Amino acid sequence: MRVVLLSDHPGDLLKQARLRGDKQQQRAMREYESALRRHKTDVRKAEAERDKARAARRWLAWLRGVFAVRRLRRRAPTAPQAAGAPTDEESKLAAGVEGEQFVADELGRTLSDDWALLRGYKNTRGEIDHLLLGPNGLVAIEVKSINGTVHCDGDSWRVDKFDRYGNLVEQYSLGDAGARHRSPSVQLNEPADALEEFLRSRGQDVGVLRVVLLAHPRSKVGACRRATVSIFTRASEVTRLLTKVKQPFDPATRAKLEDLIIRDHRHHASRRR
Repeated sequence: MRVVLLSDHPGDLLKQARLRGDKQQQRAMREYESALRRHKTDVRKAEAERDKARAARRWLAWLRGVFAVRRLRRRAPTAPQAAGAPTDEESKLAAGVEGEQFVADELGRTLSDDWALLRGYKNTRGEIDHLLLGPNGLVAIEVKSINGTVHCDGDSWRVDKFDRYGNLVEQYSLGDAGARHRSPSVQLNEPADALEEFLRSRGQDVGVLRVVLLAHPRSKVGACRRATVSIFTRASEVTRLLTKVKQPFDPATRAKLEDLIIRDHRHHASRRR
């Protein structure tokens, strides 16, 4: 399977998050060093006043100076903690990056070079993690790393999270961080619909299969009614889905579709810039 990298949005977000963490660490260190310089200056002044009082045999002033120096030394600023474990944001982004790469690797082990995996396609309606194009069709794949059981009712999704003893510890609705809080199926269907419309406008009446692939090893599919996409937990289920396609693409059609997809992505990417 050939891999065509159009963009790496999750990887870019992870780099930005790590860069923000590095900048925060550097800023904290600069503030600490500045506070430490001020503290040392204050201590030296107090020591000079103490020693001056001792030289003049002003013993009461000297004693007050001794205590003043001790108090100042105890108030030394605390050094910031060194960067250690990744933040929650970095951990979530890293899991997403790892999940997408895992899916690409799994598909690559079973599909021949007749297949192309276009990663990070974008249009005006959103982004699609993977577009899988080959003899048996075109599949849009949204990868989610969800540690829990996913339920859906149409385009409304929720997650039940259990601990290792099987106790329910958390329930939450599943959606992106945008104002509309789009569920995974909406995140996938909107750009996939736009892609179909674009291809149709270029003379390619192609239906895009839609798959939300839950890549976390503990992901499970629970009760789903009226699902608007296929929901799988293994990449092998995607390849089985492809065997059901009745209108295979010949090499010329595949080449045309790949070229159109790449050009459409670049068009929208240039407009964003």
